[in-house]
Amino acid sequence: MDCGRSDLALSLHRSIHEIDCASWSSIAGTGNPFISYEFLSALEDSGSVGGDSGWLPSHASLRDESGKLLGVAPLYVKAHSYGEYVFDSAWAKALERAGGNYYPKLQVAVPFTPVSGPRLLTAKGVTSASLANALVELTKALRCSSIHVTFCSEEEAQVLARAGWLRRMGLQYHWHNQGYAEFDDFLAALVSRKRKMIRRERREAQSGLEIRVLRGMEIGPAEWQAFYEFYLATIDRKWGGAYLSQRFFPLLGRLLGDQVVLVMAFRRGKPVAGALNLLGDDALYGRNWGACEDVPFLHFELCYYQAIEFAIGLGLPRVEAGAQGRHKIQRGYLPAPTYSAHWIAHHGLAQAVANFIDAETLMIGREVVGLGEESPYHAVLT
Repeated sequence: MDCGRSDLALSLHRSIHEIDCASWSSIAGTGNPFISYEFLSALEDSGSVGGDSGWLPSHASLRDESGKLLGVAPLYVKAHSYGEYVFDSAWAKALERAGGNYYPKLQVAVPFTPVSGPRLLTAKGVTSASLANALVELTKALRCSSIHVTFCSEEEAQVLARAGWLRRMGLQYHWHNQGYAEFDDFLAALVSRKRKMIRRERREAQSGLEIRVLRGMEIGPAEWQAFYEFYLATIDRKWGGAYLSQRFFPLLGRLLGDQVVLVMAFRRGKPVAGALNLLGDDALYGRNWGACEDVPFLHFELCYYQAIEFAIGLGLPRVEAGAQGRHKIQRGYLPAPTYSAHWIAHHGLAQAVANFIDAETLMIGREVVGLGEESPYHAVLT
């Protein structure tokens, strides 16, 4: 497909394996594990996407006349709005009430992963706007209702907004390393009552348990089997769907090696809970957690406090502990914006969504101001 420049053309691929691994990696870089060839291929090869999942891989590649790869995007044709963490079901219902079809839609995203990072990946000298324009033309050609770029970088969101897309803001909670040498340095930055609270929670969570931090090849079949059972137990409690297959986790461990960090709690040698993280160049990303025992504060210990300790040990600037969770503020994780961008073909729906986003953005802005007053730190962090 012509994307506006005579020397560039956009193609779709039903599998990431149709694109050369080295070429994808040279454009995507190594900083963010979720846009890596390894992570995206693990989703496909484990059957977590494709088939009847409602996530049909259709990855986009941008090439010049010589066939050189100049841009890629993790693209999916969606038959529903599950597993995205940026909610648009109300938009779908509005279009259906007006007599239109919201699905299929196109989604530039990392499935089941509310982690921010680049989504429109381009080689040096090629702008993300070029790839975005090509994707809009693709959406029109396929007669899809819309295309959505979710959990993109702030810079990408700005580029897309200038190109006429609707920019939407969300909110997460991240921990920022202020040059701490050890966990007690972090605690010292907190007001007294929060410091005491965390110490008490850690004592209760660790009582009678052994906590191990496992990486890469240290995670064996038994640990992955236990973690998958924890994952399913958590899904059952939340009445959700198990998006990730049993094959996904060990495959991810094999492909990403030491970038996979599994924090597990053991009671008398038996695993009772676990938290899965992925390691990037400048952050530790918390992804999934589960347990077979209801231990007070164990979720906070494995997902938040152990992650902070690990990040301090490696000198990482940041921990991103996943979606939602206002309770994270009291444990040192502060509000951080997330971004998405949306292009909608139906003019009436696009205008209605624009109005909704304007109101939502104002509400989030007020919320951030209020949340700032709940900070557990002595001083405002920069």
